[in-house]
Amino acid sequence: MSEHLRIALRLAANGLPPLPLRKGKVPFGNCPACAQNACGGRPNMKNPGPCTCPAPCHGWAAATTDPHVIDSPSWVRAWREAAAVAYHPGGAGLTVVDLDSAEAIRWARACLPATRIVRTTRGEHWLYQGVMQSANAVRPGVDVKSSMQYARWLGPGTGTIRALPDVVRALTVKKPPMVRPAPQVITVPARAANGVCPHRTRTYLDRGIAMAEQRITEASSAVHATVYRTFLAVLSTHGRCGCLTEAHTARLFTAAQAKGESPRHCADAWTNARTQLGL
Repeated sequence: MSEHLRIALRLAANGLPPLPLRKGKVPFGNCPACAQNACGGRPNMKNPGPCTCPAPCHGWAAATTDPHVIDSPSWVRAWREAAAVAYHPGGAGLTVVDLDSAEAIRWARACLPATRIVRTTRGEHWLYQGVMQSANAVRPGVDVKSSMQYARWLGPGTGTIRALPDVVRALTVKKPPMVRPAPQVITVPARAANGVCPHRTRTYLDRGIAMAEQRITEASSAVHATVYRTFLAVLSTHGRCGCLTEAHTARLFTAAQAKGESPRHCADAWTNARTQLGL
């Protein structure tokens, strides 16, 4: 039994839903049967069902406390390849305040009630009892990981877990700053004369959407701005030619929500991008 699997089973026994992380601290991608949500499960990453795929698919939603799943053949293979173990805080009734800098730690010590603290490679995780909306970059160097997110397991930490305070909840209800891109000239392709998009091929679309998902997933800061710029780029290419479908939009929204964006923020960014392009 690998060390990662041993840790995962111990976490599950304690009520923490684990999942394997590959290199880069990201979840394993969907298997071929579940690619692009072909399985019909977790279309918006809000509901873990009804997909019954035995592989650790669907990002954070793969996290489970079922030892039979965690120790199943497909998961065992993933644990052997895994670079780290993560868990879904919201699934355990927890919220993690991720502090990635000395300045962020100083702010937490001055403004947040003491609670259990886990040391990380760049800072600290402060754990609270309670679930809330996840969000990135709520303050400089501060992310909130709870529902629809995952946190890397780095040990049990020290201190007593306290109830989730209002000051942490307030971090995600503040209206994010409006993204105002600099004026620019954007050429939007028009529909071909015969009504068929000149670049409407599955390969072209899949590559473009996959690159957009990757750009959002790899954002380490300024997530709001990255999501907006990515939406703008996709719409500038396909906004008027009829290529985009609801399935493509769902994939982009799913990638953004996995980084902590709320459905409302995704919808606002999409609307703002369409307005910028005059769509």
